[in-house]
Amino acid sequence: MDGSMLVAAQLSSLYPSVHAVGIAIPNCGSLDPLFSYTPDQSNLTEHSTCSTVFHSTTTGTILLRVLEGSLLELVSLSVDTVAARFNLPSPVLPSPGIFLWEEQELHIIAVTVSGCVYRLVLPLRNSKDLWRDEIHNVWTREYVITHRVAGMNGVAHIHGTHCVAIGLENGSLLRLDTEYVGSEGSEGEWTETLFTPGSFLSSLTSFLPALSTGPSHAAEIISIATLPWPTDIGSVWSISRDRVVRFWKPKVGCVASKALPALPGRDVTPSPSPSANGGNSNALLESGRQNFLRAFYASSDDDRVYLLAFIPTPTLHSSGGNFYLLLADSDRLQEIGSIPCSTASAHCHLQDFTVIGEILYVLWDRQGQSVVDRAVIPFKDTDIEPQWKLASYPHEVELTPAYLEEVLLPPGSLTGKFFEVIMRPGMFSPFTLRTAIDDYTSGCFSLPGTPAPQLQVNYATIGEHIAAVVGCTVTLHHDPQTGALLHTEYWNAFKRDWEGFIALCREIERRSRRPLALGVGANGDVMVAERERVASLVNEDLAIRLYNALSSETPELEPQWDIFGAMENLRRVLGVQMMLNLESCLVDIMHQEIAFSLADIIQDQAVRLKFNETLDEDVRNWLLGRLRSSASLSDEVRAMLDYVGGLETGVKREDDMSASVPPPRSQWTRAITSSYIIATTNARYDLCLSIVALLFFLAPEIGQWDPSLLAEVFALFRGTAIMRYVIRQPSGLPVKPLVEDASAADDVVSLMQNMHVSRSRGDSTQLFSLIHRLLDHFGDSQVGLPGAAHGFLDTAGLLQSVSLSHATSNEVVFSEKLRQLGYFQAALQVLSWLPRTAGATYVLARLYLNIGRVDDAAFLLEKLAGCLGVDGAMTVADKMVLSLVLTELEQLDDCYHFYIHAAGLFKSKSLVYQETVFTQLAISVAPSEIDTTVLWATVIKGYTELALYDDAYAAWISTPTEKQKRESVSQLVYRMCEDNAAQKLMTFNFMGFADEVEDAVSFKVRNTDPRSRPNYSKILYGWYTSRSDHKNAALTMYQRARKLRELLNADSSTSLAGDALQSYLLAINSLSLVDPKNAWILIPGSVDSEHEPRKRRKVKRIPESKYTPGKYENVIIHLEDVQYEYALLSAQVDIVQRQPSAGQFTKFPLPPASIVLRLVQLNCFNLAMTTARSLDVDMSELFSRLTTQCLRLSRDPDSLSLEDHSEWLLTDKVSSWTGTPAEKGWRYLRHSLECHDCPETDYRYSKIVLETIMQHQKSSPPPWLISFLEAHHHEYLIRINLRYENFGRAIDHTLSLIHKEDARLALDPPKNASATWLPYAIIDQVIIAAAEQEVEPPRLSDLRSEVSSRMKRMQKLSTFN
Repeated sequence: MDGSMLVAAQLSSLYPSVHAVGIAIPNCGSLDPLFSYTPDQSNLTEHSTCSTVFHSTTTGTILLRVLEGSLLELVSLSVDTVAARFNLPSPVLPSPGIFLWEEQELHIIAVTVSGCVYRLVLPLRNSKDLWRDEIHNVWTREYVITHRVAGMNGVAHIHGTHCVAIGLENGSLLRLDTEYVGSEGSEGEWTETLFTPGSFLSSLTSFLPALSTGPSHAAEIISIATLPWPTDIGSVWSISRDRVVRFWKPKVGCVASKALPALPGRDVTPSPSPSANGGNSNALLESGRQNFLRAFYASSDDDRVYLLAFIPTPTLHSSGGNFYLLLADSDRLQEIGSIPCSTASAHCHLQDFTVIGEILYVLWDRQGQSVVDRAVIPFKDTDIEPQWKLASYPHEVELTPAYLEEVLLPPGSLTGKFFEVIMRPGMFSPFTLRTAIDDYTSGCFSLPGTPAPQLQVNYATIGEHIAAVVGCTVTLHHDPQTGALLHTEYWNAFKRDWEGFIALCREIERRSRRPLALGVGANGDVMVAERERVASLVNEDLAIRLYNALSSETPELEPQWDIFGAMENLRRVLGVQMMLNLESCLVDIMHQEIAFSLADIIQDQAVRLKFNETLDEDVRNWLLGRLRSSASLSDEVRAMLDYVGGLETGVKREDDMSASVPPPRSQWTRAITSSYIIATTNARYDLCLSIVALLFFLAPEIGQWDPSLLAEVFALFRGTAIMRYVIRQPSGLPVKPLVEDASAADDVVSLMQNMHVSRSRGDSTQLFSLIHRLLDHFGDSQVGLPGAAHGFLDTAGLLQSVSLSHATSNEVVFSEKLRQLGYFQAALQVLSWLPRTAGATYVLARLYLNIGRVDDAAFLLEKLAGCLGVDGAMTVADKMVLSLVLTELEQLDDCYHFYIHAAGLFKSKSLVYQETVFTQLAISVAPSEIDTTVLWATVIKGYTELALYDDAYAAWISTPTEKQKRESVSQLVYRMCEDNAAQKLMTFNFMGFADEVEDAVSFKVRNTDPRSRPNYSKILYGWYTSRSDHKNAALTMYQRARKLRELLNADSSTSLAGDALQSYLLAINSLSLVDPKNAWILIPGSVDSEHEPRKRRKVKRIPESKYTPGKYENVIIHLEDVQYEYALLSAQVDIVQRQPSAGQFTKFPLPPASIVLRLVQLNCFNLAMTTARSLDVDMSELFSRLTTQCLRLSRDPDSLSLEDHSEWLLTDKVSSWTGTPAEKGWRYLRHSLECHDCPETDYRYSKIVLETIMQHQKSSPPPWLISFLEAHHHEYLIRINLRYENFGRAIDHTLSLIHKEDARLALDPPKNASATWLPYAIIDQVIIAAAEQEVEPPRLSDLRSEVSSRMKRMQKLSTFN
């Protein structure tokens, strides 16, 4: 073993407290008030005060920790199981013991300060889960010690399951023994035996304060040792403050003692026996429990018991103390010799030591840091100076103010840089960060003023909390004199705030790293238990050994490594700023395509950086001289590359590994492997950077070097830089592999597992390195360190590249694995270092697809497809690498299958456009024997879903099969209708498939609600109209109007009526464009046809009796029928709009006469006349009411309100007339009679007007009305006046009739007898009725004479003819 080091893992990250299972241990007895204690008020609740490491083949390695004084935590370092925590009633004395009983039970025995012994027994069912399923089946036993004293603060040592030894302050030893027969039986009572080092009287007075003269500080036992359990030897050895080693036997007591000198060869002081005043206090050892004594066997062949006692020398600067080797033979103690500690142990405090075989391992506390010394114990010759070998942690960056200044040198955000530093894996534990941010927040709340809003928010993670809170109290102020913003002062205060928080983290982390105990794990591995970490002693690899040697103040290098010393001197001379500039320059080179030779690039960049100008001439000459002293500098550089990039022999190669790599056995195993990889990667990166710095220093001569050597140097730097980036990336909770199937991604259970409904105050964040997650997929976990770490590096293959122009298969697979695990940002950064080879391009495209850069992914995949095929430019090596990541394709010579694969990738992400494009590309290169029907369907469907209807129609036209076209047309038509693209639909002619389009839309028209959107009826109407099929267009809208009219019975909304009216109008317009002979449509009959308001013409083809039930005859609908229905519905709509309460659509359809009557009642005479004319309804009642209105206006113009006659008197035409309202009313009536009263109506409207007038008044009717009736129906005037006994008017009208007839006869002689006819019967009635009156009417005699005269003329005329 040439060199060793420590690698540690943080327990709070591996086993968060919120995941632990807590068990409260009840107190069975009553506690004495003397034993009360005050709980620890420190917030470092996860820092243990005492730790014990236990290992067995059954349980593996188990760590027992004491937290907060009374909390026992059980953690398995070999098996992934939950941590168990047992809360005891009182604090525990150091140190509790843990033992395995008969491979079935795990016993924990602890002694508390209250004087109680607790036994906790955990049943073990299997070694895989340990106590996972049995944690709640633990059973406890409590025993109260009889010989207890107040504040029992002695040293307790647990010797197996049956014996406990307690050292008291007065030097006495209390031994407790029991017989334990397992959980099936019962535990016997503990037997207490008190042994004292002196006489019986002294032991008695020690328990009687009245007789005791004072405490015996010198005899206080500070350490107890026994042989490792299980053993048959029950002897106990102890060492007290006066450096006296005592030998205690069961049932006997102290049988021997040996005083040890403070320094070898000096007198023993003070006296081994305790004195009354406590002895020389200056020579006493430190009080309290110390690990200064061990008992062991030297070898399996030697059955003698050896003791190793440590005596510290705090006043010496040469070492930390001396070990004394003693032989416990029979009843005596024999000193064999002393072993001085190493010089490196000076000013260190011994925490623990152990002996494994013949090797002594010593754990030192060096200013809060663990250091392990080891040496071979010289059993045979103790005069030989031991060869100590020191093991410590590898060089770690300390976040000192100087280093933080270096971090801020490159451009970037201050918060981002500091946050990245503190979140690096292994820098600070989650508990440290949580405690620090809580303390920081408490300090901010203590500041005067209102707390910042950031302090009052709950955050999901520690990182969010830190980023939001640190620096939130720093404000930007104004200069009181100028009012300018003080940005400089603000940033200085902000930086100081961050530096203060980081200093707080460093202090808490320093406390967490304080060493506690040594332990032995599997295969004899030495383990170090710290307050919050557990470390393992492992071998250094060559890179770490070189780096540690160069990092020391006085490097001691072997001759073959002298060139590394020269490079280290070069780095120190160049300074931090130049090295940062060099790193930035190298990163830029790696991220660009190499278009020139590396030698030219190095020379150019060296000039740009002014690399050699920063060196003094003397220093430069000295370095050149030292380098040129080498026989072959290029050979030494090659050797350095082997040192930096080489791996240990014997590590399994990837070729030898099985297909499935077994995962590490526990989280702790992964964690220490990750820590080792982090250490070796940092060392390799710095060494490689030194090699590159050497090349820049030799830039003027670099042109003569072998280009392949330069390529290897830069390739190795790229690999180490990628690895350093990866190790610095934290990884949160375990992520599941990506689900490529969209259906599986929608699984509700898997989605619910990722939800964080609530968070407790105890943060469960696990801050791992990304390497921790990758160990399951790279390397071999079945080998130890450094083998497992080197196995990871070998499997990852990032250090095996030899050229910047190629991306090796290992690098591409490594990137792909990061992508598959969901670490997209890390994968993107790794790929940015690699050249764009086929494999890297494919992985990058998949990565772009994962992060949502869809267009970039499509571009790369299409570009990659161009390199495939027989004529592609891809090399055999590129194809091999691509096949490792593109496992879905068996062969890479076919572009068709690659396009199909790419389309499938986009389909899994529901990216329709890209899926469609790549499917179309696949069609373009598909072999002739491939059936592309499904692909064409995908293209049509894709473009249709994207509303790219021109492309969808073009694809539909290009579809080779008629069947596919017929199946796809309805999908395209429906989507265009739903997307309000009906206008574009009309531009497509669908040649040969117009019937399918009509059938598709007609199906929707028949089976969808006419009120729904899209309006398929209008779309179909537009389709027919655009193709001049006006009869089908009219039929479509007429059927829609009928459906809407039927809905009016249940829905009184006028909007439906408006839609129905619009549909009627469109149907009328369409039928109007047809030849009048064919202006009809044919609709199927229905049961409602029997109740139509107007009779239809039925087509009699098959007798109605021959129809099956539910079938009806077809009905012919003419243009007049549509107009009639339109008028009927329009009138009813007007009624509802004018007086909603007067009529509702629930009574639709109303009879035409009722509609006209309602309009008349609303004084809507114009509309009523128009409606009556359209519906062929008699208007007698209308004119009667209109006459009544005129009479009322004549009688009292103010009796009617303006609203009553606004409809017919306030029209534009009537308003333009002159006269009073009554005059306008009569004129309106006269005008209406002229329009609507005609011979077809037999002038009945004029008659009804006259009759109405005569009913309401005795005065004469309007002359124009009399003149009108005299001209058209003179006889009616006589009859109506005779009916109403207006004999005078009847006589006048009769005379007028006779005179009119006489005048006609004078102008036109009659040709037959009928031409001289007069209603003589009515004339006789007039004469008779008038003659019967008491007062004879004035012109009755004239009438008689006129009648007599006419009769004579008619006789003469008759005689003449």
